[in-house]
Amino acid sequence: MKEHLLRSALIWLLCSGSAWATVDARDHDAFWLWSGVAPQPVLNQAKTLYVLQGQISAPRRERQNVALIAQGMSVSRLPQQDLWIVYRAHTLRWPEGVYTQLLGQVRRWQQAGNAITGVQIDFDARTRYLQDYVAFLKDLRQRLPSQYKLSITGLMDWSSNADPHAIGQLKGVVDEVVVQTYQGRRSIPDYAAYLPRMSRLGLPFKVGLIQGGEWSAPDYLKDSPWFRGYVVFLRNPT
Repeated sequence: MKEHLLRSALIWLLCSGSAWATVDARDHDAFWLWSGVAPQPVLNQAKTLYVLQGQISAPRRERQNVALIAQGMSVSRLPQQDLWIVYRAHTLRWPEGVYTQLLGQVRRWQQAGNAITGVQIDFDARTRYLQDYVAFLKDLRQRLPSQYKLSITGLMDWSSNADPHAIGQLKGVVDEVVVQTYQGRRSIPDYAAYLPRMSRLGLPFKVGLIQGGEWSAPDYLKDSPWFRGYVVFLRNPT
C-alpha cells in the first residue's frame, strides 16, 4: 500500500505543471447540479450547467420494472446558453416507457424557453462491458432529435484498458466524454496516471472535478487537441 501511494505521488509530481490545490468552484464556469444540492452563489457565473433530472433504476426483485425516477429541480427557465439534461443510469435495459418519459422531460425544458444543448448519460460502464454501452448509445442517438447533442461520463481506466475498437465506435455517436476524477466526495489519488492517455481515445473530453477535492492542473491537458475544459460537481458543505 505504501509503495502504491508513493508511486502515485511521484506520478502526480512528474505530470503536474502546478502546485496541488483544492478545487474552488469560483475558478470555473461549468457545473453539475445534482439532486439535494443547495444552490450556491457560484451558479451566477455559470455558463454551462448539467442538471440532473432523474435516474433509471435497476430492478431489485424479479417483478420490479425498470423505471425513470424523476429527481432534481423542477422545470425552470435558466439563463445559461449551454444546458445539459442529465440522467443517472443503473441499467442499460430501458423499456420504451423510459425513453418516452426522458424525451418528454427534455421537450418540457425546451418549451420553458431554455437553450438545451443535449442529454448526458451518467453510467459507470466498466471496460469489459463497454461494447454493450456502445450499442445502447447508438440506439439512444437514433432516438434523440438531431438538434440535441449526446454527452456521457467516463471512467479514467478507459484510457488504459478499454477495447480500442469499442472506443472507436463512439466517434460520431457521442459529442463529448466527461471523465470523472473523483469518487464519492474525494478526488481519486492516482488520476494523474490516467489523464495523459485520454487524448488517445480520439474523443472530445472534459475533466470532471469534485468541489473541494484535490487537484493539480497538468500542463499536458491544455496542449491536448481533444481537451474541452472542466466540469465541477457541486456539493453541500460538510
